[in-house]
Amino acid sequence: MSETPLHRLATAAGLSIDWLDADARPQRVSDEVLRAVLAGLGLPAGDDGEIQASLERLDGAGHQELPPLLTGDQHRPFELGNWFAPGTDYRLALESGERREGRLDEHGRLPGIGEPGYHQLQVDARSLTLAVAPAACPSVLELAGGPCWGLTVQLYSLRRPGDGGLGDTLALEAMARNAAAHGADALGISPVHAMFSEHLNHYSPYSPSSRLFFNVLHSAPEAILGERALRQAIERCGLEAELLRLEELELVDWPGVARARQCLLRALYEDFSQGGNALQADFDSFRAAGGEALEDHCRFEALHAALTDAEGYPQHWRNWPEAYRDPRSAAVQRFAEEQAGQVRFHVFAQWLMARGLERAQVAATSAGMRIGLVSDLAVGADGSGSQAWSRQGEVLDSLSIGAPPDILNRAGQNWGLAAFSPTGLRRHGYRAFIEMLRANLAHAGGMRIDHVMGLMRLWVMPAGADPQHGAYLNYPFDDLLRLLSLEAWRHRAVILGEDLGTVPHGLRDKLAERNILGMRVLLFERDGQSYFFPAAHWSDRALATSTTHDIPTLHGWWQGHDIDWRIRVGQVGEASRDDLLQERDRERAGLNRTLREDAGKPGEDLLSVDEAVDAAACFLGHTPAPLVLLPVEDALGLAEQTNMPGIVDKHPNWRRRYPGDSASLLDGEPCNHRLDCLRQARQQSRGSHA
Repeated sequence: MSETPLHRLATAAGLSIDWLDADARPQRVSDEVLRAVLAGLGLPAGDDGEIQASLERLDGAGHQELPPLLTGDQHRPFELGNWFAPGTDYRLALESGERREGRLDEHGRLPGIGEPGYHQLQVDARSLTLAVAPAACPSVLELAGGPCWGLTVQLYSLRRPGDGGLGDTLALEAMARNAAAHGADALGISPVHAMFSEHLNHYSPYSPSSRLFFNVLHSAPEAILGERALRQAIERCGLEAELLRLEELELVDWPGVARARQCLLRALYEDFSQGGNALQADFDSFRAAGGEALEDHCRFEALHAALTDAEGYPQHWRNWPEAYRDPRSAAVQRFAEEQAGQVRFHVFAQWLMARGLERAQVAATSAGMRIGLVSDLAVGADGSGSQAWSRQGEVLDSLSIGAPPDILNRAGQNWGLAAFSPTGLRRHGYRAFIEMLRANLAHAGGMRIDHVMGLMRLWVMPAGADPQHGAYLNYPFDDLLRLLSLEAWRHRAVILGEDLGTVPHGLRDKLAERNILGMRVLLFERDGQSYFFPAAHWSDRALATSTTHDIPTLHGWWQGHDIDWRIRVGQVGEASRDDLLQERDRERAGLNRTLREDAGKPGEDLLSVDEAVDAAACFLGHTPAPLVLLPVEDALGLAEQTNMPGIVDKHPNWRRRYPGDSASLLDGEPCNHRLDCLRQARQQSRGSHA
């Protein structure tokens, strides 16, 4: 089949016309979908004339000026022949301060650089940054000395006395100490990305306004400003009864919590602004270090509150008066000066949260954790949020990302999120990607990357489109891997990649080469039927876990509780119940067999739900995975899952709270027994690894 002009344009734009689905069946994107996606990329393809014009535009961009940043590997020459003649003089300033001079070789190459970092190169009066990556990210072996284990928690679910109805950084400190006391080396937390102060019902941690800053509702101001300051703020806001009501709820009341905490933060800011505070210098230092990105986010928050629609509701920034749509405009600058107090308030709130996360990581490592907190990086951000507004040249806000139909969701998924533009990233020297990595590694010993396949390709579709009407957009995978390796090396952090779903060929090998652990989930590690793989057959290149926030807990799965929920919310009909339960019986028997054999008690007798959860924790410890992360939901044997993808109102997504104080949550006998078995299994793995 000869290639059409439309297909040439799609390929040049980085789209995959042909791809393999989760069942390894070949698929081809229709011309209609290609035209729609190309339009979202700013490349009109409605007719032959538009296609030709878009091709010429792409061809011109391919011969653009020297990019502001090039990535490379340690000791490997940089190929500069596309921009400079052989023998051209160069001057190189390494990040360490060392300076070198020389000439490009006969092929226009710069000699390899052995020192990882961001180095400044000047050639023929032109300058650029060279990002030199180490061979790989730090490994679990390097940081923890051998196979280890940890827990994962939903931050909002944590409890402590006086928390006012939402998990915060003080509860996280207590949780870290409690986990460390049981032998955990890591504590993975749900995303703490910045949300919208004006959208009280917008609380999914995976749909943030910005992945550069934090959700300030999780701050614990008293940890930074002192109990007295908080008590005065509570009295001024008249919140004593409301905070107690919120704290006693089984589910998070996000709007109620947001209103209460915003009032407290405002009152605390008013007191802080009176001056004479011993922490003023630290606040000023934080603001200065935050630079343009912090100012942009805080200006956005103030603008979002001020530029409401005719009914008084906050709106998408593209609907603001035109002068405010550009963060660098004179109108935005004038607004920031006139509303300096409002902007400064949002800086203040970010400062409290950042310092609280910093304390939590110190608490984790001081308690003995070798890794400590593991942050969670969402795959995208809301196109109406501050990151899309402030980094417009680097974000695709006309396209939504998601997933095609796969083993996790046979209908596919449209997440309603905006992702980076591959060409925009290159054009801006990967600024937005680098600053995002730094923000999420700043107060952590590791980072989980949600949908890590997005480093190689993302399923994109016009906003609001059916997930099946999309295509894969390819990303500069090698460049992104090098930058990720460099930032992980600088922060001494392990990197974990959630590689579940439709995984492109070669991705897992590339990740493994860079010491980026994939992810293996107990409920998925089987042959497609009811045979579950024994522990020894699990990968040593991926972390091991029992479940994820998007699927049932072990308790819920074992009891078929998730089937009841799927019927209740309308995902499947009541008529399917018997068939689903029979299928679950077969699956449970298969997992039961594997767990019993692992425990040295082969047989068919069905384990009780508590025995099964115990056995699963021990089983995970026996796998060759360098890192086991057990969700607290499974450590406690809870029945309810965190999130049901695709369900908005019929299931309490992102609202469940844990049944106890974080300081002692893990100390009950069932949980203690479970973690003790996991700890001993990991110690055996560490001994055999030594």
